[in-house]
Amino acid sequence: MKVLVTGCAGFIGSHVSKKLLAQNITVIGIDILNDYYDVQLKKDRLKQLKHDNFTFIKEDIANKDEIDAIFKQFKITHVINLAAQAGVRYSIDNPWAYLHSNLTGFLSILEACRHNSVKHLVYASSSSVYGGNNALPFNEEDSVDHPLSFYAATKKSNEMMAHSYSHLYKIPSTGLRFFTVYGPWGRPDMSPILFADKIYKGEQINVFNYGNHTRDFTYIDDIVQGVVRIVTKIPRAHATKNANATPNSSSAPFKIYNIGNNQPIKLLDYIHTLEKSIGKKAKIKLLPLQKGDVLDTLANVDDLMAAVGFSPNTDLQTGIHHFIKWYEDYYL
Repeated sequence: MKVLVTGCAGFIGSHVSKKLLAQNITVIGIDILNDYYDVQLKKDRLKQLKHDNFTFIKEDIANKDEIDAIFKQFKITHVINLAAQAGVRYSIDNPWAYLHSNLTGFLSILEACRHNSVKHLVYASSSSVYGGNNALPFNEEDSVDHPLSFYAATKKSNEMMAHSYSHLYKIPSTGLRFFTVYGPWGRPDMSPILFADKIYKGEQINVFNYGNHTRDFTYIDDIVQGVVRIVTKIPRAHATKNANATPNSSSAPFKIYNIGNNQPIKLLDYIHTLEKSIGKKAKIKLLPLQKGDVLDTLANVDDLMAAVGFSPNTDLQTGIHHFIKWYEDYYL
């Protein structure tokens, strides 16, 4: 196996790369190292990936000629595409960044897979595709026709683009709908670091929807377990009419899985867990719902459990404890 991991300096990408390297798998990592958030954090993640089997290339996945050349040079067999412009709220003011990375960039990955006989493309989707759905838990067969943010729209588009290439060119592809990933080396624009930083500094936390959100918080080690296992679970075409196809039955070699903890946590309970681990009370300001936010998330992960034995087993208290230990070591 020669696995290309895009977004290898990102939160999930760095953890996935590290796990693959621990299994002595050859990893070619690509990352643009943009300044959406602290570049030094990305560079520090890369320092964790020093290994004889690791090659890092600074590149934009939207540069199709360069990406195709990388596929050819390294004879890529499997792809884990985690490079994307992330963030629901950032997409409200910066939609063009999402068009470039999430659509143009993903197309260049699909084209490279098409022309280089890749055995399996695994790519990041998001729980945000469920949008306006309010029936929990979210199932892969549920409608995803009502995205609430442009970020969510690009992730649904990725699933549709992947299906078209799976159908036209028989490229096996698997989309993973991630549910609120947290843990050490997390993104500083996400709530764990945002909240922890303000609690330590005694500053006010803005809590939207008056704290009534529930989220399926999923610890990074559990996510990595699922991603790495799915790489070798190559989807097969099913004998079904496309008119009746679902993410779990398509005449193309195509699959979609939820990957989450399957445990809903109230946002205020999550903040209280942070307080206990830090040993300090938060100053909370309750605010109305923000544009683009999904009210609640909860993953049905039965399909991923059946496929690869996915078994998230990190409870929130344990996960937050590990996160806070890393936060204190890195930031304080």
